[in-house]
Amino acid sequence: MARRSGPGAALRQDSALRHATGEARFTDDIPAPPGLLHAALVLSPVAHGRLAPLDFSPARAAPGVVAVLGAAEIPGRNDIAQAGKAPEVMLAEGLVEHWGQPLAIVVGESRDAALAGAAALRPTIEPLRPVLSVEEALEAGSLLMPPMVLARGNARAALEAAPHRLSGQFQAGGQEHFYLEGQIALAVPGEDGDLVIHSSTQHPTEVQHVAARVLGCDQNRISVQVRRLGGGFGGKESNASWVAACAALAARHTGRPVKLRLGRNQDIAATGKRHPMLFRWEAGFDGNGRILALDATLAADGGHSLDLSGGVVFRAVTHALNCLDVPDVTITGLACKTNTVSNTAFRGFGGPQGVLLMEEVTRHVARALGRSQEAVRECNLAGGGNGEETPYGQALEGDLIRRVWAECRDGAQWERRRAEVDAFNASHEVVRRGLGSFVLAFGISFGIMSMNQAGALVHVYEDGSIRLNHGGTEMGQGLFIKVAQVVAGVFGVPVERVRITATSTAEVPNTAPTAASTGSDLNGWAAHLAAMTIRHRMAEQAAAEWGVSPGDVRFEEGEVLAGNHRMRFGELAHRCVQARVSLSSTGFYRTPGIHWDPVRLRGQPFFYFSYGAAIAEVELDLLTGEHRLLRADLAQDCGASLNPAVDRGQIEGAFVQGLGWLTCEELWWDAEGRLRTLGPSTYKIPGSRDVPPEFHVQMLEGAPARAETIFRSKAVGEPPVMLATAVWNALCDAAGVEHLDLPATPERLLMAARAAGGRPGAGG
Repeated sequence: MARRSGPGAALRQDSALRHATGEARFTDDIPAPPGLLHAALVLSPVAHGRLAPLDFSPARAAPGVVAVLGAAEIPGRNDIAQAGKAPEVMLAEGLVEHWGQPLAIVVGESRDAALAGAAALRPTIEPLRPVLSVEEALEAGSLLMPPMVLARGNARAALEAAPHRLSGQFQAGGQEHFYLEGQIALAVPGEDGDLVIHSSTQHPTEVQHVAARVLGCDQNRISVQVRRLGGGFGGKESNASWVAACAALAARHTGRPVKLRLGRNQDIAATGKRHPMLFRWEAGFDGNGRILALDATLAADGGHSLDLSGGVVFRAVTHALNCLDVPDVTITGLACKTNTVSNTAFRGFGGPQGVLLMEEVTRHVARALGRSQEAVRECNLAGGGNGEETPYGQALEGDLIRRVWAECRDGAQWERRRAEVDAFNASHEVVRRGLGSFVLAFGISFGIMSMNQAGALVHVYEDGSIRLNHGGTEMGQGLFIKVAQVVAGVFGVPVERVRITATSTAEVPNTAPTAASTGSDLNGWAAHLAAMTIRHRMAEQAAAEWGVSPGDVRFEEGEVLAGNHRMRFGELAHRCVQARVSLSSTGFYRTPGIHWDPVRLRGQPFFYFSYGAAIAEVELDLLTGEHRLLRADLAQDCGASLNPAVDRGQIEGAFVQGLGWLTCEELWWDAEGRLRTLGPSTYKIPGSRDVPPEFHVQMLEGAPARAETIFRSKAVGEPPVMLATAVWNALCDAAGVEHLDLPATPERLLMAARAAGGRPGAGG
């Protein structure tokens, strides 16, 4: 029974059926508490300007409006930044920094009343010239933090000595999270200043901290609860905190429960995205395609405030070489300040942008030498005669890199299909096919060392049922069922005996966000440690009754056994209670062996690396620029998977989300800095028809994590996003180009093909 319920079992996500039937309760489904009010935000209509004092009278005069709150009504600090970072205002004071910036909160008896009151408020703003692009920010020297420079050897001297040199520039756009459940919070005041916040957040502890800061109270007065999120993808790591703080401020001011739910347009306008990035590079290489030197700059558009840009740039810089080895390298990471919404965490957290660099470089080198991109990439893979150590001092595993690529290549029948694609193109003038590949090494851990920790709380009740709580949040990724499997495995009971409970800062405090693909690693270990403490106590009780050693006591299939002795797990729990044995324990885990010097940019910031490879085949219409993804073959290293069913779903979903970022999801601001892609009518996310009709996923077998991960599993939430990079390479192959800015929309593909002379009848 433990084998069918414990780690390694392919079980469905704990709320899957409730999701399908609509029974799953999200924040907006919580029954309205007595006296519930609704809040709406007043957002800036300009991108940059001086804000005059707001006249609240038109909003207050609107029917059903109870209160209007601005920065002056904040009793604590008007600051929603992460602890230790430069302040970031929750409500604008004197200066507007981006279109869609919150200016005020209107509270009404109904949501319609609050929205009408917000619409009635007309801010007076003296416009200032906004900075709207990375290029403008670089020209103006507008940066959010000092440059981050990762270097090894002497890149400039090695470039000068290299037999061949190339340089280039390209851009990758941002991405809207487009979670199905928008940003929402419900704040319910209690007695003596206590406040319970139900928040759709990936980081309950930060919601607690930011709300307490804004209200000017101790953190122990704020309790944050989260049962599930309707998607997050990083968009609810920091942004959810200020949404919840707005609701908390309104609840404190009115003394009544307040719900703030952002509509889709307001949500997209006011919350951050994946960072757009500008890349400039120069590479030196030899006649075999071995890259000898690289000097590159990765300039991220951070928006108007720092938010999480430091971490995003860190991960982009540390992943800029991906799984390749370059002896002499300098990589400079910049976070540019623009007058746009502050960009934030997004699945992959800078890694997806970073790994694009070497794909662009190897594509150019391959074209210059008349070789395939695959041959050039293989020539530069870490290990196998090349160095395995990254420029920051941590070693990759060259054998696993080569294995995952070999299994993907062989499973996809690369050689045969390469010949078939070439033959197709030779006989078709208008429609062309392309074949592209990608290989990945992605580091797992938070870049900020203090965030690599987790707590859990486990209770065993007298009837043998188990209650589990930990600091991770469930957003559809299957974290709760995986951690429940870990606990079920410890006690040898069916997973149905483990009660999964809502995340709460009142039960497990001071937790890290559920992000960076660390949810199972951190919370799984914390829960395992808590459960093992209880199991050891129970084993001692059974051993004392049976006259055996505690080490001889086994927990299997709902029973406890030792020699010829056995009893039901619930019976032993009852006996423990009668013998006054504690059946409750906390567990705390901190990732071992990681360290990082943020000044020297040296250390071992990642607990381990997750490896993957992908091959994509596309079909491109050279007359329109439209394309279809015909087939995708993915190979992903999951170690010893905790739940293969969940992991497969994560691989497929992540790949499709990466596909959207790289091909169809385009954010567009007008000349005045107003975001015009505010919903599904103007912002195209992938649909069912964008999923390739042939979609092959394999998880690497027999290659468990070499680090001490929970049951030797590996993270899977973020790495497969980057496997969609194979589609970019395939589109370049089909269009016959070496340069293609992202997203690869039909317009960009058409213009790139025309520039390369690939369009039939060009000039006609």
